[in-house]
Parts: sequence; structure tokens; C-alpha cells
Amino acid sequence: MKIDFRTALLIGTATVAGFASMAQAQDADIPPAQPGNGPASSFEIVVTAQKRAERLQDVPVSVTALSGADLRQQGITRAEDLATTVPNLQLNPTVGDGAPVFSLRGITMTDFSLSQSGPVATYYDEVYKGNFAIFGVAMYDLERVEVLRGPQGTLYGKNTTGGAINLISRKPDFTTGGTLTLGYGKYDHIEANGAVQTAIGDVVAARLAFTFERADGWFRNRAPGQPDLNDKRQYAIRATIVTRPSDNFEFTLRASTSLQNPHLYGILGTPLENGVGGGVYAMFGGQDYFREGLGRRELEVSFTPRRRARTYAIAGTAEWALNDNLALTSVTSYDDGELRFGEDGDGSPLAVSTNIYEGTTKQFTQDLRLSSTWDSPLQFLVGAYYSREKIFNTTTVAFYTDVDVNGDGTVDSQDCIDGGGFIACNFTNSFDQLKKSYAAYADLSYDLTDQLSLRGGIRFTRDTGDITKFIGQIIGVDGIPIMNVIPGSTTDLFATTDARFRESNVSGKVGVDYKPDGDTLIYLTASRGYRGNSFNAQAFFAPEELNVTEPETLDALEAGAKTQWFNGLLQVNGAAFLYNYKNQQSLEIEPLTSVQRLVNVPKSRLYGAELEIAARPVDNLRLTGGVGLLHTSVRRGTLQGVNLKGNKLPTAPAVSLSAAADWTIPVGDAFELLLHLDGNHTSSQYSELLNSPLVKRRALTLLNGRITARTIDTKTSIAFWMKNITNEYYFNSRLDATGLGFVYNHIGDPRTFGVSITRDF
Repeated sequence: MKIDFRTALLIGTATVAGFASMAQAQDADIPPAQPGNGPASSFEIVVTAQKRAERLQDVPVSVTALSGADLRQQGITRAEDLATTVPNLQLNPTVGDGAPVFSLRGITMTDFSLSQSGPVATYYDEVYKGNFAIFGVAMYDLERVEVLRGPQGTLYGKNTTGGAINLISRKPDFTTGGTLTLGYGKYDHIEANGAVQTAIGDVVAARLAFTFERADGWFRNRAPGQPDLNDKRQYAIRATIVTRPSDNFEFTLRASTSLQNPHLYGILGTPLENGVGGGVYAMFGGQDYFREGLGRRELEVSFTPRRRARTYAIAGTAEWALNDNLALTSVTSYDDGELRFGEDGDGSPLAVSTNIYEGTTKQFTQDLRLSSTWDSPLQFLVGAYYSREKIFNTTTVAFYTDVDVNGDGTVDSQDCIDGGGFIACNFTNSFDQLKKSYAAYADLSYDLTDQLSLRGGIRFTRDTGDITKFIGQIIGVDGIPIMNVIPGSTTDLFATTDARFRESNVSGKVGVDYKPDGDTLIYLTASRGYRGNSFNAQAFFAPEELNVTEPETLDALEAGAKTQWFNGLLQVNGAAFLYNYKNQQSLEIEPLTSVQRLVNVPKSRLYGAELEIAARPVDNLRLTGGVGLLHTSVRRGTLQGVNLKGNKLPTAPAVSLSAAADWTIPVGDAFELLLHLDGNHTSSQYSELLNSPLVKRRALTLLNGRITARTIDTKTSIAFWMKNITNEYYFNSRLDATGLGFVYNHIGDPRTFGVSITRDF
């Protein structure tokens, strides 16, 4: 692994910090940090990763937590940004901002259709957000974020193989006040976010939070009259009402909406030997494209539609202490989302590859849990879960729709026929999908002694899925249907077909914890994760593409330790794991024909470790850092007739490092400066299971910084920030489009900087 001076600086900082990316949330006795406050002096962290309020150091799970103050200091405003600070967490943004595909310890998905749900679950105030269309704008006015690694199922409503990302928003605390932040930055970046809250009598409190963001695109578009791409245009509003009619009952109602409406991300199509177009244009008397005369963050495209992502959500959480021994929790939610966007898939003025995606999702979930609250060696939690997800999805992929195949001066359906059913053709599909999940789960722990505890859990899941009215057609540029591809009728151009699955599963975990003293926890856990069947929504070219994959399972063994030293001034947490991954669901794309199949890779093995440390060597200095180590290998499987044995899994770098330093400097009696520097490094990684060097992503180091001046009472602050300080140029997603003459690339954000002012009242 090549290490330059930035990597060396990062490693050095991480070594001083103890290699950690430990976040800090608030201690139960410490008031929640308000916007504008810096890091608290304590490293005590309270999380609800196991559905109970517990110190992070007492939780026998590999989990990283980030407080609201941490999120602000590191400039984390998108879920995608979490990958910069959490060891062994990576991101693939192939579907664009606001639709993150996470990879946690190498567990991810490669099917980016709008009807899929990934193996790393995202929860928003305990509500599972499984589909891209309902995620929306989420990273604002948060109390904390928790990232749990490994299979989750005996404590969570939805079962997942890879882990869970919990976003916890702030609740009103029966006081009156608020906060407002205004900011301006490069590319005319304007942001405003804040919240107000108040008590309404003695038993009701309300909080209203919002965020607004606009910015010009940084991907310069040289096409005349066309906008620059990768801009920002979004807002979100969330209202929260808490009712406490008695000491033993609390009900929280949350309602939110968000809208994203930017010009879409730009695609950089790196030309191959015959140029973008693969020689097709030269074949018909034109010219293929070679990106001549353009900078690395420039393109020239005329297809620049806006991306529209609209979400509505409402959720109610009831917490009832039945008596001194039992507590009942109910989480009920409804989500309605719409996601539409078009993509110039080749990043050129030609129409080599054009894609249009549209999906709507309506989701209802109900999670009901009964947990023990007694003072006893035995503690338990039992729950029942139901979810219903209804999706409509339609997608169009088009190839060479500007090629006049027959030379008659017009591009129409006859050109598609004369082009062999590929050149000058639109391939479109649409369908309705209904998925239901029913589950019952239980989690128990028993203290054999004051130092030794046993844990166990079990889950039963029943998943059903129906895909109806599925139709795949070839349509001419003029909108005339040419062929029914799926189901493949020769007599009815509008024939449809259906598919379904029914699957039951039992999974669970066992573990043992040892606490030799109040500052040390050692744990060992064996668990099994389960991810249900999936339909192939990327079926366009042949009837056999519309298939149902087998469920995937993950057998995990994890050993970890959590320790504190020097009266809590140093925390050292670590975990090592071994995964046996069976039937991984993977999208198989044929580069020469673009035929896409959803298949199972029978067996893979993953192992690695994370080490997280937080240190406060002096009162005004806080150092954190982390390291993730990962080895992945396919043990058995083939794609496109190629034996995958020994290949690495995609989006799974062998090394990931992160580090941060926060230094508070008093300035006179009324002000103080907060200096923050953070960085992260990831080693090279493959983009797909075939491990093609053509689309391999190189090692990357990113640095970010923030300088904040604030009053001693912390009510007013002004911050100067910069991201990607060294202006690194990098790809954060790549695909092999050899048959079309290029490599498909998403480019990471360039250097950005700005200023923000915060006032608490």
C-alpha cells in the first residue's frame, strides 16, 4: 500500500489517538448538547443499540456512536458522510445523493434498482427505511447516530445480515428555546437549519426542525445552454410532539416531509480504445467520442433532468411502564415516497446510454416489544413485527437513440428494427411489487455472577413477495412498441407476467460476557443473519432475467473488548470477526450486451477487526481515531462463466483509517476557539465481483477542517470549514461498460469551503 504525506499524517494522528473513531453521545446525567456546543468533557456514551438506554462501554456489540456535536464538527450532513468516520463502513452512491448503498464489513448489495432493500438497514427513530424512495433528507437536528456491525434480528424489527444504522432525532425536553444556523460557501452554497421547541402545558411539548440547502453544480457542463451538474436543492421539515400524561407513559408523534430537486449527478464516461460509443458511430458514418479538450471535472451533456425525491412520513412511539417489572413499547409508522430521475449514462453529447428511473413506495410497519425492567439476573425482550411495502417501479434504458441506422434522415422505430433490436432502441419495464414481512423475536440475558453473563436470542421470520403486471418491451424512439420481451409474447405487445416467493426462516444468536471490573467488558458472540428473497427488477432483455434469488445468510463469530483507562480519559474498544456468507445476492452484468441477472454467489468468507480509541491527554484536547482491517474472499461461485474463487468482494477495502483532533483555546474572558481536523484513508478496492482492474478504485486520503469561534456561554458561534482540503480527485463508484466503449464513473466532491453562523436562544 502506497502511503503519501497525507496518509502518514493521518496514521500519526490515529496512533496518538489510539486508532479510534469513537464518537461521543451524551451521558444520562449530562444535558444533551445544543447546537453550537462543542464536545463534552466526558467520554461516557449512552446508546439504545439494544433497545435499552445503556453506556456504550456496557454494550456487548461492535457499535460506533456519533453525537450531534460530533456530526456538526465533522460536517456530516448526509448519510453518505458517515463512511468517512466509521471503521469498515463504505459507501456506493451509484443511485446518487440521498440513496446511499452502504457496505459494512464488506456486506453490501450490487443491485441498485429502486425496488431493492440492502443488507445494511437504516432506521430513523426506530422506523426501518428500506427503500430509496422513502429515505429522503434525514441528517438534520439529530441527537446521535449509532452504527451497529454484524447481523441484527433478535432486537430489531427488520432482519439484516450486515448491520444497522440508527438515526435518532432530537425530542423536545419541555423547555422553550431554539437554534438557527445560516451558512454560505463555495459554489454559492446556501444553507439554513434550525429548530424551535416549547412546552404546551405540563404534559405536552413540541419541537419543529428544518433544513434548507442550495448550491450550484461543481461538475462543469460545457454543452451550450445546459446547467452544471451535481448541484444541491433540497429542504426538509420535521415536527415532533411528546405527550407525558403520567410518569409511566409517554407518546411521541413525529411527522416529516422532504424534497430534493437538484440537477442530477454527472457521469464521467472514461473512453476506451474505440471511444465512447465503442465504434458504433464510426460504423454509421459518424464519430465516437473521446472527451477531448475537457478538464477532469468537466463534461458536455444535453440530457440534464432534475432529480425529484419527495417523502412524507408519520410515526408514533408509545412507551408504557406497565409496572416496576415490565415495559411495553409500540412503534407504528407510515411512509410515502416518490423518486424520479434521469441519467446520461455515458457523460457525452452522444446518446450512447440514457436511463430513466421512476419509483413510488408506500410502507407501513408495526413493531411491538415487551421488555423486563426488574432488578433481576434475568432480563428479556420479546417482540413482534409486521411490515407491508408496496412499490410501483418503471425503468427505461436506451442505447444509441441518436443513430440513424437506415440513413433515411429520421430516427424512429424502424431504426431500432434495422439496428438488430439494440441500436436506437428503448428498453422499458414496469411492475407492481408487494412485500410483507412477519416476525417474532426474543432476546435474553442472564447474569451467572456479577462478572459473567450469558446471552441468547431467536427470531422467526416469514417473508412473502408478489410482483405483478411485469412487462418488458422494446420501444422505438418515436414511442411505438416493437417487441414484448418479457414475458416474451409474440401475439400481444402488452402481455404481462407475475412472480412470487414465500419464505420462512429461523435465526438467532448466543453469547457470553465477562466483566472483570467496572472498566472492562469482554464478549464473544455467535449469530446468524438472514436477508430475504429478491426479485430482479433489472430484467429488460430476456424472459429468464425475471427471476427470484434465494435468501442469503451470514454466520458470524465476533469477539470484542471495551476498556477504559486513567479515570475515563482513555477508551480503547476493539472487535474481531469471522463471517461465512452464503448465497450473497449479486447483480451480474454482461459488459458486451448489458444483460443483467440477479444471482446467488454460493459462499464467501470474510474476517477482520476494528479498533477504536478516544483520548483526552489534556483538558482542552480531544483525540479520536479508528482503524478497520478486512479480508474478503469468494470461496465458491461463478459470474459470466468466470470462476470467482479467491476474488475479493466489492466495496471492501483491506484497510480503512480515520482520525480527528479537537482543541479548545480560550481567548480572553468572553470567547474561545475550537480547532477541528479530521481525515480518513481507505486502501484500494474493487467495484465488482469479477475484480476487473479496469474499474478498481485507488487508495484515497481525505482531510477536512473547521475553526469555530464562540462565546463562553456557547450561545453564539461562527465557524469556517473546509472539506477535501487537498482537493483530491477520486471515483466513489465505477462500472464496466466495455461494450459501450467506456467506463462509468461517479466522481467524489471537490474541495469546498464556507462559513456558518449559529445562534441559540
